Amino acid sequence: MRTQNYNPDVLTCLANLSNDEVFTPPAVVNKMLDMLPSELWSNPDARFLDPVSKTGVFLREIASRLMEGLKEQIPDTQERADHIFGKQLYGLAITELTALMSRRSVYCSKFANGRYSVCTAFDDEQGNIRYEPTAHTWQNGRCIYCGASQEVYDRGEELESHAYRFIHTDNPKKLFPNMKFDVIIGNPPYQMSDGGNNASATPIYHKFIENAKKLKPRFLSMIIPARWYAGGRGLDGFRDDMLNDKRIRELVDYFDSTECFAGIDLSGGVCYFLWDRDNEGMCHIKTNRNGIISDANRYLLMNNSTTFIRFNEAVSILEKIQNRNESVMSSQVSNQRPFGFRTFFHGNEQPTSKDAVKIYGNKSIGYVSMSEISINQTAVSQYKVYISRVYGERGDFPYLMLGKPFIGEPNSCCTETYVMIGPYANKKRAENVISYIKTKFFRFLVLLKKNTQDAPARVYSFVPVQDFDELWTDEKLYAKYGLTNEEIAFIESMIRPME
Repeated sequence: MRTQNYNPDVLTCLANLSNDEVFTPPAVVNKMLDMLPSELWSNPDARFLDPVSKTGVFLREIASRLMEGLKEQIPDTQERADHIFGKQLYGLAITELTALMSRRSVYCSKFANGRYSVCTAFDDEQGNIRYEPTAHTWQNGRCIYCGASQEVYDRGEELESHAYRFIHTDNPKKLFPNMKFDVIIGNPPYQMSDGGNNASATPIYHKFIENAKKLKPRFLSMIIPARWYAGGRGLDGFRDDMLNDKRIRELVDYFDSTECFAGIDLSGGVCYFLWDRDNEGMCHIKTNRNGIISDANRYLLMNNSTTFIRFNEAVSILEKIQNRNESVMSSQVSNQRPFGFRTFFHGNEQPTSKDAVKIYGNKSIGYVSMSEISINQTAVSQYKVYISRVYGERGDFPYLMLGKPFIGEPNSCCTETYVMIGPYANKKRAENVISYIKTKFFRFLVLLKKNTQDAPARVYSFVPVQDFDELWTDEKLYAKYGLTNEEIAFIESMIRPME
């Protein structure tokens, strides 16, 4: 327990606040609270937990609703406040600073038992918003709980470790002995640096959800990046669990995160959900895109699908395509490093041997010898299509989704800057593949899989293979798959032309 005269330097705390801690606007908090049953606000026995308290905004808004909902049962204002703050609201702050901010927001005092606190029931300064410095558990240079880099986060005691208490335990029940929560709600930290190149980071938000479920609340609601729809980066198991969990009854999706968090651009968007422990059924999915809201009641997974289709309007389109049982373009797209070369490889400026092969790299064209090519050697002599492996559009709507493809002529290869599509027997077929890629139809289907800048083979798994002896246009494709005017209009609204 802290002593009363403990007074941390706020500027030191502020300097150690992580840039991965996105604060939740009160308007968004109230939208999340609106998903909960209204009878909770008049239940004096209901308990609420924010295990990732930053500003205290969730607990503050819950308190406001309870103060109104319990008026008749507890008429005295101070008695009602003491009951709510002392017996119904609980929080775990993620840092020293957020503990101070949360208490100031919820109790109107940075000390819960301070002179100006709205609650007179506490005998210690933390109240029910606790902060306990926690250490990482290092193993082979990484924390076994959150994946943080020891090199980055093993710092002096005066600096924040960002070892979040709620997930640095095998048994979160020990944090709240003999206590059951009706609602667990919050906005967890999203990632931790793992010490990799280019500020590589490991997602951690799913760990808060997994530990919250271990406490068996009636309701669970958190706001998190939407990148989990695509899996990867340790999220595959979490994605599968979430998409197959019929207790997720509400999902609100923002394709553009700035429509939820003003000024905060999160690749892949952001979402929040309501998990209802005691009720299974279809999910009410609300999609927000470019100011347009779409509602639908459906399961998170279509029949025989492993991917969440985040746009309600896209479901019927995809069903028409998949009913034909055609092979998909991912089978014609190379895996990482099509010819074995890393992004930073550029080759020689000029041919140095008779068997020299042109290599397309990151903003460069060089030459390598045939003997240096470790895989896909047979494709070198054929026509193929190259397209950038990474392409991002930070809020640029409607979307291109992919970089411009170009023909990989015979006697050429590429680094992992590109993926290779093909190879093909002649130039005409390669040109027809490019005509297909440039259609809005093709790139719309990529959109349904591509939630980040990365565009590996898997993002092409909804795109059907066509007869590449033919040139393809959107008009031909819309007619082939029998799309309605409404479905066509939706595709056209999402994807812009590629010249």
